[in-house]
Amino acid sequence: MVVELRVKKELIDQDGIRRALMRISHEIIEKNEGLDDIVVIGIRTRGVSLADRIAAKLKEIEGQEVQTGILDITLYRDDLTTIANQPIVHQTEIPFDITDKKIILVDDVLYTGRTVRSALDALMDLGRPKNIQLAILVDRGHRELPIRADYVGKNLPTSNQEVIDVDLEEVDGRDLVILKEYV
Repeated sequence: MVVELRVKKELIDQDGIRRALMRISHEIIEKNEGLDDIVVIGIRTRGVSLADRIAAKLKEIEGQEVQTGILDITLYRDDLTTIANQPIVHQTEIPFDITDKKIILVDDVLYTGRTVRSALDALMDLGRPKNIQLAILVDRGHRELPIRADYVGKNLPTSNQEVIDVDLEEVDGRDLVILKEYV
């Protein structure tokens, strides 16, 4: 039996993504009363592009550069054996000490919370941050773990028969959030 996904609806266009990231950036500055000790780390793959965009917006707003990093969580996943026989492990690239930093952890979609849990485990192996704040482009609900985002671009409740696809220019050649469903 072949399971297929079909596009149900386009949810967020390029301008919507841009506005969501601008709002998240302003909220980060407001909550932290500036950018002191802030670093932005993206979860591979699309979280990295979003983290870079947020860092650029923070600089645009505050005129202050923030350090960015890339977090690969492959080896921290609890479903490692189900995703592939030989999963591809990429490198974590965080060229700075995270100890006593305020980490803005960035990903595209928050669903069960398992990806974020894996990311938290990976970060704790690298140091002891002051705190970790979570920035998500889309929160689709259905949490299995008690994880909540501090910054959300858009809450889009879904059913378990639906999937949120985030396409980003840097990875997919376009900026678009799409709702798909199993047929």
